Amino acid sequence: MRVKHTAWCSMIECDLHDFDDKPREECGIIGILCHEPSLSTSGLIYRGLYALQHRGQESAGIATYKDEHIHVKRGSGLLMHVFNPEDFDVLKGDIGIGHVRYSTTGSGYKQNVQPIIARFRGGMMAISHNGNIVNSKELRNELIEDGSLIRSSSDTELIMHLIAREKRQSLRETVLAALGKLKGAYSIVMIVGEKLIAVRDPYGFRPLCLGKLGSGFVLASESTALDTMSAEFVRDVQPGELVQVDGSGIESCIFKKSERNSLCVFEYIYFARADSIIDGISVYEVRKRMGRELARLSTVQADVVIPVPDSGVTTAIGFSREAGIPYEIGLFKNSYVGRTFIDPMVDERGTKVKIKLNPIRSSLQDRRVAVVDDSIVRGTTSKRIIKMIRDAGAREVHMYISSPPITHPCFFGIDTSEKKTLIASTQSIDDIRKFLGVDTLTYITLEGLSHAVGKPMDSLCYACFNGDYPVPVSEDDHEGKLLLEDYKVNEM
Repeated sequence: MRVKHTAWCSMIECDLHDFDDKPREECGIIGILCHEPSLSTSGLIYRGLYALQHRGQESAGIATYKDEHIHVKRGSGLLMHVFNPEDFDVLKGDIGIGHVRYSTTGSGYKQNVQPIIARFRGGMMAISHNGNIVNSKELRNELIEDGSLIRSSSDTELIMHLIAREKRQSLRETVLAALGKLKGAYSIVMIVGEKLIAVRDPYGFRPLCLGKLGSGFVLASESTALDTMSAEFVRDVQPGELVQVDGSGIESCIFKKSERNSLCVFEYIYFARADSIIDGISVYEVRKRMGRELARLSTVQADVVIPVPDSGVTTAIGFSREAGIPYEIGLFKNSYVGRTFIDPMVDERGTKVKIKLNPIRSSLQDRRVAVVDDSIVRGTTSKRIIKMIRDAGAREVHMYISSPPITHPCFFGIDTSEKKTLIASTQSIDDIRKFLGVDTLTYITLEGLSHAVGKPMDSLCYACFNGDYPVPVSEDDHEGKLLLEDYKVNEM
């Protein structure tokens, strides 16, 4: 197998998102075919991945194809930690894919870092995947029983194995036959020989869009990545659609259509960048409307509205305008804290929160404060933030959350797969209020959220709020949560 690897990048780090107490999405993906001599495909992918860094901060990778070679660089950490300028001299080719990852299924060890690459009868193949396959344990066991060698605990390797095992007349038939065995969420970009292929699952759980770049094409998780690459947004890839791009142009087909579309509503609440357009809807405008919905639910007086940065900022603007209450910055975020070296002095009593956020006393002291945030999962970080605001002199603290209570685990690519970790699954809203130490606690309603998004509820996935899973799963079923310990391997 003619694969050229550059060195791994490994760092002893901890992600400050670990204490953000937020739902975390699995990854961001990009695929490009670009024949412009003046443009570097790998350089464009790098720029696009920067725009998707919020979707995954655990690892990153880029693979390119040229003259039957796949060149790949991937490693642990942020893009700036993984890539060096000289890497782009090695990452040659007109076709490439990229990936940024936060692991939900599969531990965060190096075999799981994407893109994953291999040779099969159709040539060289590289795959990047966003989502979670709920029948992965069953598929993995079948492959092992049939003699396959499984090197990682990620779903992506399973997809590669399934494709390699199919013997169909055309590449498209081969890919679709393999995908027909999957249940769950997947948006995929892959290099197969000299072709770039992108697929979105029939439910459309995870976003994927298509852009035009000169005579070439770009596929990415969010439209903001296209903007960064100066590509023109063309359209969203439809649920159940396969797109194939090569030197002769672009082709697509709808291979399967589900009875309902089920884009994860958290794309609008939290995951996507505010400057993205997801399935034709501006994330920024949705978040402002969520703020307005929350303001209409408010029954108390406040002197100032503050966001929990960064995700609460746009929603707090909408709240402020609807309620007629001044908007202020009450918590200053340290812009240089994204990932940091492990500090043995950092404990679990709120030190990490203080590293990242600091109150602005002049905005808070002796005021009735409305605090706007996007979600509460365990509640531990929210509790520390509220204490910080009270210690800065706030007279009253009223909290507003732009998602309904998270009461059910997610099996489709969000890190909320254990119900016992969800505070709203066992506690009433008033119990949560007391735990957080706020005077009032207001969640947006399901109806209010649907109204803010502007789509009927049956066109999005709200399962983490109401347990209505588009794909049948058991809440006690942890098939999608395969850990490194399942392999009895210790990696340093």
